[in-house]
Amino acid sequence: MNRKLPVALTIAGSDPSGGAGIQADIKTFTALGVYGQSVITSLTAQNIFEVTAIQDIPPAFVAKQIDALYNDLGFNSVKIGMLSNKKIIGVVADKIKQYKIKNVVLDPVIVATSGALLLNKNAIGLLKSELIPRSLVITPNIHEAEVLTGKTIRETESIKQAARELRELGCPYVLIKGGHRRDTVNSNDLLYDGKSFTEFRAKRLSSMNFHGTGCTFSAAICAGLAMGKDLEDAVRSAKKFISTSLARSLGYKKKQRRLIHYRKN
Repeated sequence: MNRKLPVALTIAGSDPSGGAGIQADIKTFTALGVYGQSVITSLTAQNIFEVTAIQDIPPAFVAKQIDALYNDLGFNSVKIGMLSNKKIIGVVADKIKQYKIKNVVLDPVIVATSGALLLNKNAIGLLKSELIPRSLVITPNIHEAEVLTGKTIRETESIKQAARELRELGCPYVLIKGGHRRDTVNSNDLLYDGKSFTEFRAKRLSSMNFHGTGCTFSAAICAGLAMGKDLEDAVRSAKKFISTSLARSLGYKKKQRRLIHYRKN
């Protein structure tokens, strides 16, 4: 495999609007100078307002996509997004184990911003037992952290406690994103490594909704890992990237906005 070229893989659902999912991930990889590859787990019919239909890819075909890419360029890092059911989760977990993939960024996509359920409720347990322990870092937002821990999260101390509980599931790092908090003027993310917390600060840009920010942020972390950065540096670079992209986003009707994936010069 060619390890001179930084290569990142996204395993996620397809968003035909281009704002989230594998389309957002590939845009992010490209903007950051990383060669992007993708494995599609689900097809969706969606735009920035709603998800109207989901068609899952057969698990065996998901596995064949991963095999084909590993046996060609391989990949320095992997970002995992939408995995809608237990069988797909199982296949992806098996491939991570088979190929001994270390740099795994797990974005536990559970519910779309529009409210559509993207992960079957009966699959959450398997996500926690099979994928989180095989990940380098998980990147839940506040709501996803609540679902994974079963506890309400409000203030900073409850975020820290959730991070502690999630790390006990077996991943070295937990990054809880603060974009959904409404008790602060900032959009700060909290990284926990089992010993200490590191806060990544950014000013909240507006009260508008943004489509695909979680996907883009986790993909940017994955790109940083592909380029050889350590996890904390990858998060720091990703935070700068997502903040710049948000600042350049396009306004649209109904107070929705589309990200512009800022390309480094």
